[in-house]
Amino acid sequence: MDKSTISRRNSLKLFALTGTTLLTMPGYIFSSKKQNSILRFGIITDSHYADREPAGSRFYRDSIPKMQEAIDSLNTQNLDFIIHLGDFKDEDTGAQPGDTLAYLDKVEAVFQKFKGPKYHALGNHDVDSITKQQFLNHIANNGQEKAESYYAFTANGMRFIVLDANYDADGTSHFFANGSDWENANIPEKELNWLEDQLESWPIPTVVFCHHPLYEFYKEEAKFHVTNYAEVQKLLESHGQVVACFHGHVHTEDYQEFNGIQYITQLGMVDYEGVENNAFSIVEITSTHIKIEGYKRASDHTIMI
Repeated sequence: MDKSTISRRNSLKLFALTGTTLLTMPGYIFSSKKQNSILRFGIITDSHYADREPAGSRFYRDSIPKMQEAIDSLNTQNLDFIIHLGDFKDEDTGAQPGDTLAYLDKVEAVFQKFKGPKYHALGNHDVDSITKQQFLNHIANNGQEKAESYYAFTANGMRFIVLDANYDADGTSHFFANGSDWENANIPEKELNWLEDQLESWPIPTVVFCHHPLYEFYKEEAKFHVTNYAEVQKLLESHGQVVACFHGHVHTEDYQEFNGIQYITQLGMVDYEGVENNAFSIVEITSTHIKIEGYKRASDHTIMI
């Protein structure tokens, strides 16, 4: 069978296995050990940590105790991994690269206390007064000797693809100290080609992570979505195995479905004062549903698939 002909629903049915049944695919073997259970992972987004005074609803300093609470809680769960969906840190009003890197190092030290695989997606505030490469040099993603801005990994029989939309249309990396337009986020041609190769090479159920929404999203007249989102959607649909896409960026919960793919956007951690206003989630994906268990401000939500 040609890899691209495997449908999303047929791919999911592969996971309705029990006991220690093994299923072999090209170059990959996985086992389903729990009846009707695929995996569980933690999601955090938009922590925006910086040592600066609050601005609007954003309490930047509170993201350290919020992150510590989240990691402590997630460490008590049986999770396959956790991922931060971007805007991991922020900058202060001085916007000095040395200070910004210190904020990044401080929040990364807390994030790395999770006792399992850990991953990052890049947000627009991660490339403000520091470059993309500086950010990547100060974080760690599981299994990568050197962190990449877009990459893929497997966990418990599923494929996960992490995209980076912090580019101009011509593929120039965003760096806002040099005047990049945060509203003009793109998945450039080189990354699209890489994405297509990933989908062709791994015809198993797949989840995509991207800081910026991969569907049209305006908020208070500002544009938050990936500029070429329609091109990305078409590519994701063409291979049939993509189950869902998760996003941050908008600091709002939102749930959409387009042509059988779920597009899920999560609350930001930084908003509102104190750990009592924390927000993070656990996601469980089975052959029948996506279940989101929200903590504190984050809501519970179940989507049948």
